[in-house]
Amino acid sequence: MVVFPSCKINLGLHIQAKRSDGFHDIETIFYPIYALSDMLEIIPAKNSQTIFKQEGIFFENEGNNIVEKAYSLLKKKYNIPAIEMFLYKKIPVGAGLGGGSSDAAFTLKLLNKMFQLGLNTSQLKQYAALLGSDCAFFIDNIPALGSGLGEKLTPCPVPQLTGKQIIIVKPNSNISTADAYKNCNPYPRNISLAEIISLPLTQWKDVLENDFEKTIFPIYPELRALKEMLYKQGAIYASMSGSGSALFGIFPEQVSSLDFEKKYFVFQGKL
Repeated sequence: MVVFPSCKINLGLHIQAKRSDGFHDIETIFYPIYALSDMLEIIPAKNSQTIFKQEGIFFENEGNNIVEKAYSLLKKKYNIPAIEMFLYKKIPVGAGLGGGSSDAAFTLKLLNKMFQLGLNTSQLKQYAALLGSDCAFFIDNIPALGSGLGEKLTPCPVPQLTGKQIIIVKPNSNISTADAYKNCNPYPRNISLAEIISLPLTQWKDVLENDFEKTIFPIYPELRALKEMLYKQGAIYASMSGSGSALFGIFPEQVSSLDFEKKYFVFQGKL
């Protein structure tokens, strides 16, 4: 069986408070980008040995991939048989696009279907949350307001984006999510992101913020320059996704020419 784990962008990200466990409470809107996806195939093993293979833009060390962790998580509980997994990566890593989390969530969903485990959506989300803070989002994989660590999800349609174009740009630099949180300064807001995104899209530039930009842009000035370039190309709204290093711009229509260096990863598609 084959599935296509898609990526996401963050429409705003507010770091609200540091928790006693060392993590942070956040508020963000996860928005899926279905057109940019990995490919994951899972089939029954030919023998009793589970095999994982990966190709594409990035290779992780054997035994350390989050897809394997997702399989191990369900195998301990349900004793599912050995399988062969093949993952082809197209979503950049270290980008704030949730590619690894999506791979893990789609693994859980596919295994549940293949072996008729009978897990409902709520149970799948619980398992996904054990693998990563944003993994649970990819179970439903629809626009959602995330709170807490990002695992508390409320459906949040964003009709302003329907039919718009998106450009995602990622330079070679990767940003550690843990390092990004170390430098952040939490503070609560008086207005929720759900209220902000209800405003006309043309107003987002002034009010829809990703708090990570305040601390990451001074360290990685290239990212600030890419955001400015997206606006110069005609973006209505541009932002860093998650903790970066990918930037995205939302455009009213398709951009015919992209003035980005060839060394960058660039994706263009329709929302």
